[in-house]
Amino acid sequence: MSLGIAIALALLSAVAVNLGYLLEQQAASALPELSFHHPIRSVSLLVHDRRWLRGFGTETAGFLCYVAAVGLAPLSLVQSISAGGVAVLAFLVARATGVPLSRRQVIGVVFAVIGLVCLGISLAGAHGEGKPHDIAIAIWIGGSALAAAAAMLLGRRRRYGGAAYGVAAGVLFAAGDVSTKLVVSGGLHTVFLPTLIAGYALGTGSLQLGFQRGGALTTAGIATLLTNALPIVAATLVLGEPLPTGSLRVLRIVAFAAVVIGGVLLARAPDPSSAAGRAAVPSPAR
Repeated sequence: MSLGIAIALALLSAVAVNLGYLLEQQAASALPELSFHHPIRSVSLLVHDRRWLRGFGTETAGFLCYVAAVGLAPLSLVQSISAGGVAVLAFLVARATGVPLSRRQVIGVVFAVIGLVCLGISLAGAHGEGKPHDIAIAIWIGGSALAAAAAMLLGRRRRYGGAAYGVAAGVLFAAGDVSTKLVVSGGLHTVFLPTLIAGYALGTGSLQLGFQRGGALTTAGIATLLTNALPIVAATLVLGEPLPTGSLRVLRIVAFAAVVIGGVLLARAPDPSSAAGRAAVPSPAR
């Protein structure tokens, strides 16, 4: 019964989170430039925008569903069920803009979803809670912080801003997801509550900066890929969850390759939800 509830919560979370992303992007892209150098001003601009607050509230509701799901099931299982998030986001972007996805975007979404679904299949026979390795967890979270910082530096270049800040957000959200799993397990692992808060707070900030430099599908799509894929790696490497064997192990390697290809295609494709993407779409003949 608890596993079924966890699956339902994970699916609901995927829909709510990605709907929230789209609403946030529509609001953030119309605001004055946001910056980590002026956090109070940036936060004030966001919280005084009702459309952004609706998006953030929707995303938060999805996150609460996610927290409940990881409290009932292994982290890797919950993350794999969230694989539909990228496809949900692509559908929402196409409906909101009235512009069909480009061929590159469609292929990118297909690769991303196939990769994430294959990750879920590779978990067959390997479900179960493991024993977290505290030193490895600290190294993982520290490495995530460095990777996110490097992506933010690259994000200063407008050409790569949406994708780079999407990478930073995905890495930070993934670190937050790992911390969430530890905190909900209770005991001494509640010490990771600060990294949970920092991961989600900085990840949210990176996402908004990415929304001002790229479209929802590019920025949030890449963030969603990393948010789903990285915790599955962490579940095995630092949380001690079982590793698949035989053909399932090979499938997991293929799955990660598909996720990477999907992310690259989404990063390079014009996004109809961004200003550049809308400009690249020919106007209908009159």
